[in-house]
Amino acid sequence: MRILLLVHAFNSLSQRVFTALEAAGHEVSVEFDISDQVSREALALFSPDVIVAPFLKRAIPEDIWRACPCLIIHPGIPGDRGPSALDWALMNGERRWGVTILQAEAEMDAGPVWAYAEFDMREAAKSSLYRREVTEAAVAALLLALSRLQGGDFTPASAEACGAARLGKWRAAMTQNERAIDWPADDTATVLRKIRSADGVPGVRDRLEDQTLYLHDAHRAEGLRGDPGDILAVSGPAIARATMDGAVWIGHVRRPGGPHPFKLPASAALADMLEDALPQIPPGSPGGYPDISYVEEGEIGYLHFDFYNGAMGTEACGRLLEAYREACRRPTKLIVLMGGPEFWSNGMNLNLIEAADNPADESWRNINAINDLAEAILTTPNHLTIAALQGNAGAGGVFLARAADLVWLRSGVTLNPHYKDMGNLHGSEFWTYLLPRHTGAHSAGRIMGSRLPMGAAAAVSARLAEAHFGADHAEFMAELKCRALALLSTGELKRLLAAKSARRRMDEQKCPLSAYREAELAEMKRNFYGPDPSYHVARYNFVCKVPKSRTPKSLARHRRPAALNRRRQAS
Repeated sequence: MRILLLVHAFNSLSQRVFTALEAAGHEVSVEFDISDQVSREALALFSPDVIVAPFLKRAIPEDIWRACPCLIIHPGIPGDRGPSALDWALMNGERRWGVTILQAEAEMDAGPVWAYAEFDMREAAKSSLYRREVTEAAVAALLLALSRLQGGDFTPASAEACGAARLGKWRAAMTQNERAIDWPADDTATVLRKIRSADGVPGVRDRLEDQTLYLHDAHRAEGLRGDPGDILAVSGPAIARATMDGAVWIGHVRRPGGPHPFKLPASAALADMLEDALPQIPPGSPGGYPDISYVEEGEIGYLHFDFYNGAMGTEACGRLLEAYREACRRPTKLIVLMGGPEFWSNGMNLNLIEAADNPADESWRNINAINDLAEAILTTPNHLTIAALQGNAGAGGVFLARAADLVWLRSGVTLNPHYKDMGNLHGSEFWTYLLPRHTGAHSAGRIMGSRLPMGAAAAVSARLAEAHFGADHAEFMAELKCRALALLSTGELKRLLAAKSARRRMDEQKCPLSAYREAELAEMKRNFYGPDPSYHVARYNFVCKVPKSRTPKSLARHRRPAALNRRRQAS
């Protein structure tokens, strides 16, 4: 089928839908919902069989949904209506929730149901549920809905008649008053539920020293007590605030009245409010903010690094490098780089760069810190390294993963192996060495030039990864451990280590890693310090959520010159 994705933004769900539809053999193009007229142009240019809306913030115009079937992906059970579906599910403590594929009609979220899928809820942030359970349920339900649409013998029914075991109802957008934290009265579980229901958009509005804040990235803080609302400690990026019966770590905040009104690590955004005498608890240590941890199981070391939204700033890269070097000193044979459940890595921390006194200088520090980590992984002599991607990766994070000896992906992972959309950024992390080595020079050019997301199966086919498996995180972890143990129980590990050592010596003689790094950084220096401000403009637009003024032609295939020429010839 010819499928047009109409989206407010090309977010994680939209990208997963894009890759799943392409893998299923459909012809897919994307249009940002910039205006009704732009959407009408896309309909006329692409002539889709169906429009799919994974992520919209407003209604599709009537003339469009009357001209072409429009399927809306709604993150709620049949009958649920309104813009805060997942927020209410979290606040109400729902144990099961779902995703519904419904047809656009005059009344929002009230069209006939083509398919739905349910899932068990976890104690997690809204953004985590959205990227995992909601995304997987949405893909399953959408593929079923499209097969029914293609089949032609299925009639969608109203929510009341679709056969669902339970029905939702209309709920208005959740207000900040309904999320407001009462620090003296709310226990830790309640505070976590309120902040998680708003993470990552819009955050929970709060006050601290007469300053308005929006709270994000909340975790239980073990072993801390104090007067409710007080700041008790600092742990890396996070601050601990006391609740009625304990405390929570707040990892990130948005401070609209401050000099940088976008999300930043709480300890950085609130530096002027924090007392010097506050206890400093190392992040990743027992009781600290949970971003880096190491677990050893026999001869296998598992290094976890769960950075918010996958962004790795200079300081985070330095701490991770030290943790990696410590893992290399352990008497193990395998090191498995786990990343986080939602993101493995998305490369540089653009928010911290934007907030720096000199963004060019901080960009330079950040890219060198990531390169130091990539080089350490690439040159690990006595361990076999595995990058195990439970979650998505983008830009430098993809090539940081490829620096490992083996890359294993969860089957639902999406990769964005390119940099150019960030103001024609050249990129580093030794991609000019790693990508041609694994995919071949021709494929490397195509991958970097296409600027498109890639599903797990396509990544394995392109040799960006060696394997993908696991329908969900639990299956992935179980299979991962089985495969890692299998490497230890056969002679394969010894063979792989010998081949790795020989390949590294041969490649180093041909062209040393230092040469790749120097050449890449020369290009990056031009991006950061040169006369072309494209990178700085693109970074600002990304961090400050400036609305898109057009859809990139890499996504809007119907707007590429070849497509426009074909249409002119046909007319």
